[in-house]
Amino acid sequence: MYTYPWYHWITFFYLYCFFGWIFESTYVSFKQHRFVNRGFLRLPMLPLYGTGAVMMLWVSLPVKDNLFLVYLFGVIAATILEYITGYVMERLFKMKYWDYSNQRFQLNGYICLSSSIAWGFLTIFMTELIHKPIADFVLRLPLIVEFIFLTIVSVLFVADAVKSTKEALDLGRALEAMTKLKAEAEEMQVQIALLKAETSQRVSEFRENAADRMADLRNDASVRVAELREDAALRFGELREEAAARTDWFHKEAALLDRLTNLTERHRQFSTHISVYRRRLLRGNPSASSGKFSEALRELREALERRE
Repeated sequence: MYTYPWYHWITFFYLYCFFGWIFESTYVSFKQHRFVNRGFLRLPMLPLYGTGAVMMLWVSLPVKDNLFLVYLFGVIAATILEYITGYVMERLFKMKYWDYSNQRFQLNGYICLSSSIAWGFLTIFMTELIHKPIADFVLRLPLIVEFIFLTIVSVLFVADAVKSTKEALDLGRALEAMTKLKAEAEEMQVQIALLKAETSQRVSEFRENAADRMADLRNDASVRVAELREDAALRFGELREEAAARTDWFHKEAALLDRLTNLTERHRQFSTHISVYRRRLLRGNPSASSGKFSEALRELREALERRE
């Protein structure tokens, strides 16, 4: 049952990718009360299920007559695969496309106890019930038909994987850019507030100093005319200095406001110009999360909901 040529294994991989997509899309659509096209690819295929199914068959080879060991090996192998896949995808795409963080006995959101237990039962279910009719079907296929099927699906699969990976990387970069732009905008707002406070304080100091000197002059009857003229010249110089400082602060504030407007507009463009694939990726992975860029991901989802 488990000894097949290489091309049969590839056929099994594609078939289980498809069956995994049916299972996941049905399950998530039922939970969301609407159709959800699950997965990373445009094609109706989930590579994680295809890889997991092939791996489950392989690990059960030495212990196929012992259901307990089939279950145990399935739990271990599938859990390792799920953790590694989740870890690598988050590092590449800045997102967790599944997240078990709200589950009990989970590890970094990539795996959890309930999921691992389910993988073990799925291994038994697949090896004892599902795989036999699928294997019989594949083995009865004429070799030319199977090779035509593999050629067509492989071309579509590789092209889809390359395009989808590029789009997912772009989405990750968009989340990172949105977060950076928002941080820069907040910094600009702080600088503008500090500049206004500094301007207000300096103007108040100019006026207080001038008022103190005028009061001293009025209270000192022995002040000479020359001293009055000297103080008037000093006051005029201070007024010019105050005016120059105000002009400088005004230009600085205008430059900061222009920068803030530019940052805000660039940030807005990320949330309003959402490509078709990004919309499908966000809709198809409602449980996806992002540790570093959660706020940007939330904004994209809210923008998508407003458009719908």
